[in-house]
Amino acid sequence: MNKKKQELNNSETYAYYDEGQGEVILLIHGNLSSSGYYLPLIKNLSSSFRTIAVDLRGFGDSTYNRRIKTLKDFADDIKLFLDSLNIKKVYIAGWSLGGGVAMEFASHYQDYVNKLILINSTTHKGYPIFKKDKNFNPILTEVYTSPEELANDPIQVKPVLDALKSKKAEFMKYVYDLTIYTNKKPDLTENEFYISETLKQQNLIDADFALASLNMSNEDSLYSKGMGNIKDIKVPVLHIWGTLDKTVPEYMVLDNINAIPGQSTYIKFNECGHSPIVDKLEELSSELIKFIIS
Repeated sequence: MNKKKQELNNSETYAYYDEGQGEVILLIHGNLSSSGYYLPLIKNLSSSFRTIAVDLRGFGDSTYNRRIKTLKDFADDIKLFLDSLNIKKVYIAGWSLGGGVAMEFASHYQDYVNKLILINSTTHKGYPIFKKDKNFNPILTEVYTSPEELANDPIQVKPVLDALKSKKAEFMKYVYDLTIYTNKKPDLTENEFYISETLKQQNLIDADFALASLNMSNEDSLYSKGMGNIKDIKVPVLHIWGTLDKTVPEYMVLDNINAIPGQSTYIKFNECGHSPIVDKLEELSSELIKFIIS
């Protein structure tokens, strides 16, 4: 597959895959990732739908000319991207951090969304990173006040930030094996490609801080004021989660379901970690198609 590029009218350029014809499925990747992680799913879906997967601003081959502050900034980019391609309606799917972007998009740009799919998604209340004590345990009442302060977190951020800066592929493979691939692993060639995509990320501290600050609920968090816009998601929502996920605990998925109960369908994959694309590709593809056409 060949990756394309599209200039947006906000001085950014988005890189993306665009395969197949028909109704559009838009795939949004997670943190430490890119559209390339979706390639197996794109192959499965593009025989039935036009399947588009983007590199968010600062990820993959997209530009990072202006720093993002919130996940809504990514959602605003997506709106500009769709407008630039004259696409008026999509089925939108987000994995992990991408689920937060997809929820923001679905709440702010309702007319663009047919249905919403959340794959091992963050909660709409954000994914907080807490300060650490002298033993490196999280202090559950203390959070970081800026991306620059967050950059010095000794466990969750600084080692990864250093690895990205130094292009330490082996360290990133270790991180993925520990946190993402808790069941199956990609083959060696695929894994080399995926990690090379991860190492392109330019915006880690901004993305981490935006994810921690996400708050679409009605309640304030330690990081941010509750915006209350989770109620503005009006479309059917499919929630997918793997029982071996060590990155997103089930309570986060249930938080999202409980916030939009009347529209939600929940599918739980056994023997599946944080990446159903690796662990349950055929089942994931089948469930997405079934949800879309239902």
